[in-house]
Amino acid sequence: MSFFRKLKESISGKTESVTKQFRDGLEKTRKGFVEKVADLITRRKKIDEEFYEELEEILIGADVGVNTVMTLVEELRAEVKKQRIEDAAELRPILSGKLMDLLRGDDDNSLKENPDGITVILFVGVNGVGKTTTIGKLAHRYKQEGKKVLLAAGDTFRAGAIEQLEVWGQRAGVDVIKQNPGSDPAAVMYDAVQAAKQRNVDILICDTAGRLQNKSNLMEELNKIFRVIQREIPSAPHEVLMVLDATTGQNALTQAKLFGEKSGVTGLVLTKLDGTAKGGIVVAIRQEMNLPVKLVGLGEKMEDLQPFDSQQFVHALFAGMIDEEEKAEE
Repeated sequence: MSFFRKLKESISGKTESVTKQFRDGLEKTRKGFVEKVADLITRRKKIDEEFYEELEEILIGADVGVNTVMTLVEELRAEVKKQRIEDAAELRPILSGKLMDLLRGDDDNSLKENPDGITVILFVGVNGVGKTTTIGKLAHRYKQEGKKVLLAAGDTFRAGAIEQLEVWGQRAGVDVIKQNPGSDPAAVMYDAVQAAKQRNVDILICDTAGRLQNKSNLMEELNKIFRVIQREIPSAPHEVLMVLDATTGQNALTQAKLFGEKSGVTGLVLTKLDGTAKGGIVVAIRQEMNLPVKLVGLGEKMEDLQPFDSQQFVHALFAGMIDEEEKAEE
């Protein structure tokens, strides 16, 4: 059985709507990346030095990351030698298989929950990456699952941040715990945890300030928030999710490194993946940060925030090739 046929069968248990969301959401990346690879394979046919150089350019252009691309191409060279491949078309399933291996990692991509009470999820990230929108969509997702959700407006620094979170709270049908702008974020978190306990809440989702220009203050603020939450719920926060804007490409990777694992980040959320042709940044971030991508934004609707799935991602990218192969087999 071919790689692409196996790939299709491996995700056959997923709902058709989720598969379509990934496929539609990755259309720009598919055109800017996979279709260019397909064109290269059709044009060149022969695997020579020029073929590898052009492949490197396409992968780097899709923001897969220079280091990752170099390793990937070296591995492809080794496979070509080992399997004595002469036809470039035979490289397509090998390339897609290697991309899936790079994305998969050892991590469980699902969001961790507290089996003994309130699950606390803390969101971090710079302004403008879609943090508040993601919080609103995640609250909606949990609500649809029948969970009782509460939001905490911990970004007391940015003008309009509290109001923006309240708007998303109304859309999702969940309450928001807040204080006045300029208040101590740790005090907001304390109030939110107390309210969550009183209301028997399942999920408490907390927003935090998104400013990087004064990193030491931000880290101190986050540490204080951690202490306040942990004093009330010792196992919390159960997830610290860093939100990154996929359309910024390598800048997203730089932001992730600036925050780093020192801020306790447990996973990443990539927003606006549908708005970029550089979806290869998912691979670069997964490789260089050693952190799992847990959620991806594939559009503007409430339902367009999806758990990240490496098989779905690769299947959506190579959808055209899978269709071609099926036609050829008929």
